[in-house]
Amino acid sequence: MNRLEIVGGLVAASKDSRNIARAGNSDGRISKSSPSDVVICCALRTPVTKAKRGGLAKTAPEELLAVVFRELLARTKLDPALIGDVCIGNVLQPGAGALTSRIGELLGGLPVSVPISTVNRQCSSGLQACANIAGAIKAGYIDIGVGGGVECMTHFKMGGEDAVEHLSDLALDDDLARTCLIPMGITSENVAEKYGISRHAQDEFASESHAKASNALNSGLYKEEIVPVPVLNGESVKVISLDDGIRPSTTVQALSKLKPSFKEGGSTHAGNSSQVSDGAALVLLTRRSIAEQLKLPILAKFVAFSAVGVPPEIMGIGPSVAIPAVLAEAGLKLEDIDIFEVNEAFASQAVYCADLLGIPKEKLNPKGGAIALGHPLGATGARQIATLLPELRRTGKKLGIVSMCVGTGMGCAAVIENLM
Repeated sequence: MNRLEIVGGLVAASKDSRNIARAGNSDGRISKSSPSDVVICCALRTPVTKAKRGGLAKTAPEELLAVVFRELLARTKLDPALIGDVCIGNVLQPGAGALTSRIGELLGGLPVSVPISTVNRQCSSGLQACANIAGAIKAGYIDIGVGGGVECMTHFKMGGEDAVEHLSDLALDDDLARTCLIPMGITSENVAEKYGISRHAQDEFASESHAKASNALNSGLYKEEIVPVPVLNGESVKVISLDDGIRPSTTVQALSKLKPSFKEGGSTHAGNSSQVSDGAALVLLTRRSIAEQLKLPILAKFVAFSAVGVPPEIMGIGPSVAIPAVLAEAGLKLEDIDIFEVNEAFASQAVYCADLLGIPKEKLNPKGGAIALGHPLGATGARQIATLLPELRRTGKKLGIVSMCVGTGMGCAAVIENLM
């Protein structure tokens, strides 16, 4: 079955969608170890905090990146001059944050000889940055690279009004092209209506996200992945070390009282949508042979990556297409995956994707997702990797998937193999 058949079948939400995810055609990519494997040696993130009123609201993106760069170098003891390239995901800053990302790496201890680029694939920017670095290593362009992302939603607004003002009449007059302009909240309502995702199901999912995140926080499960950030508070320094969007007291009953945010009579509201957040995350990748030579920790293997397109007006279905595509690429079945980190842009689309593919509840976002933790757009994909790896090791599991829907109608997914 080719890629177009996979994508076409799932966009149509056919009865065979789940079977596609389960098909697999094992080619041994997981079981075989090769010196050319792309491996992950470190994955870290800042706390994710509420935009405008959270712990990092007064912290600039270059400062967040610098803190994580310094910790990445400290933990791995890597000579930063050996890094061949850096790619940072960002959505809201002008030029995808090219200026502040360069400043961030220099503040973080990387020499001027290390180049950097930035990428904007909207909600998948952080994962795309990691995939770009993995691809460059696989192609032999570089030996070692860093992928990641940063977003300070406190300082940079969503909406893209400026871009819309400069769109051509051709774009605005075309029915399909114009669907790219549909607000994200309305795409959530579209998914809920088209696929019959009830308000109760969405609120229940949101409540469970907070419960899982609260349990993970209380159990210290985030400590390994989080780099504390020192923040100037008057004349003193306050260290931010915890995510601050988690609400342990969230219940379905409490969520049921919230008014719809995007559409009268709708089902999407602030409590069952991802939180607007600040944060950063970085992932160090290299070739297995290089990691062994330099005695770097080999935590995981970056197995496969897939990006697909879906109708913009129901962009939330992206993971339901991208996950089967990446499974097929890796020669795996859905049952082979132990943990699914699927970004919770909205409960409507997360519920739909999980139900369609048949992802067991206990395998989905076991430490909570973006509804509880927050969604710093450009950083989320890398944040999910940093969240996934410790949980795979803690539970002795082998395979994980990171996936998300993407604004303007896309889905992305990557397969990660635990090697610890």
